[in-house]
Amino acid sequence: MTARAPSSGTVHASCVVVGEGGILVRGEAGSGKSTLARDLLDLGARYGTFAALVGDDRVILTHRHGRLVAAPHPALAGLVEVRGLGLQAVDATAPSAILRLVVDLAEEAPRMPEEGAETVLLRGVRLPRMILSRGPGRAETVLWHWRRLRVMMMTD
Repeated sequence: MTARAPSSGTVHASCVVVGEGGILVRGEAGSGKSTLARDLLDLGARYGTFAALVGDDRVILTHRHGRLVAAPHPALAGLVEVRGLGLQAVDATAPSAILRLVVDLAEEAPRMPEEGAETVLLRGVRLPRMILSRGPGRAETVLWHWRRLRVMMMTD
């Protein structure tokens, strides 16, 4: 019997690890993925919570032992895009993270999520999902939801 290699592939997304779990941010070009990633890093520092950039713009996802692991694309490791400034180095980085939440950025997010929209299936792994529209306060909303998810995971 031969061992099967983990399935992996690159996605157009950003990923930040907060605490012990990765948050994958997806969206169209210019939707604010990098901005949200930077805001999550800043809020983590402000609240004294560990937060580090895994990857920006392109992230490698690998299915391992029933979990989805995110890692930076080698060409962009340690860098985040800042509009008008280009790629900038980030101090707080992580080599990988187990994904625990997917955030999809949209032009307009529904006021109430549709049935089934609270999760997404990525590479065979079902993950909690939230849809956010552009605008201020997104990082706070993501962290609020993340804290709730962590409590639910601890009580299961």
